[in-house]
Amino acid sequence: MLAKRIIPCLDVKDGRVVKGVNFVNLRDAGDPVELAALYDREGADEVVFLDISASVEGRATMIEVVRQTAGEIAIPFTVGGGISEVDDMKRILRAGADKIGINTAAVRNPQLISDGARKFGSQCIVVAVDAKFNDAWGEWEVYTHGGRTPSGLKALDWVREAERLGAGEILLTSMDADGTKDGFDIRLTRAVSESIGIPVIASGGAGRKEHFYDVFTEGKADAGLAATIFHYKEMTIQEVKDDLKGKGVEIR
Repeated sequence: MLAKRIIPCLDVKDGRVVKGVNFVNLRDAGDPVELAALYDREGADEVVFLDISASVEGRATMIEVVRQTAGEIAIPFTVGGGISEVDDMKRILRAGADKIGINTAAVRNPQLISDGARKFGSQCIVVAVDAKFNDAWGEWEVYTHGGRTPSGLKALDWVREAERLGAGEILLTSMDADGTKDGFDIRLTRAVSESIGIPVIASGGAGRKEHFYDVFTEGKADAGLAATIFHYKEMTIQEVKDDLKGKGVEIR
């Protein structure tokens, strides 16, 4: 079994880290470069940087912030937001990212997953999936454009397709749980984890240390990603890791 990873997420808008609830009501959480460096020192296994307004505003990810952040950290670094073609991936990787996160562009053009995997390797391609429960369907629907636009795609169908096309990892965010601090969406995470063979990073809803244990054991996630609890110093990465270690979970 792969060791579990704890990953802080930097949602960046206009050059600042922000955090909201259910993808709205954003508030400032600090400077992305400083926060990434802090998390590296605190023992994070990776950092994810999402330029959350890039796809909506139709512009490229902020290369300079990526370059500065990469210069301050030694841990793996995933960057997403506004990446719509292979040349965008190349620029982000050259700026210092280790992996590329794609969401909206992959839904619009699934071939982008294959093209990226062929060019840079599957380990570089993280398909981010923002999913919300659709009552009419009785299952989860994929949303794009930072959670603003329903895609009509069923989440379980989409993650299987993403894996088939060459994705190396799924970054799965529950829009229903996002920012609530009531715990990860275990049903969604488990359903996705059991549908595919590639690692699943669970995101959305972490509020207590126990939530990470739950998502690893019940949700079968490979990594737990959180923002609010780390940004606002509600708990440290080390506290989460110590708790998991004490409960017998293998971590990095």
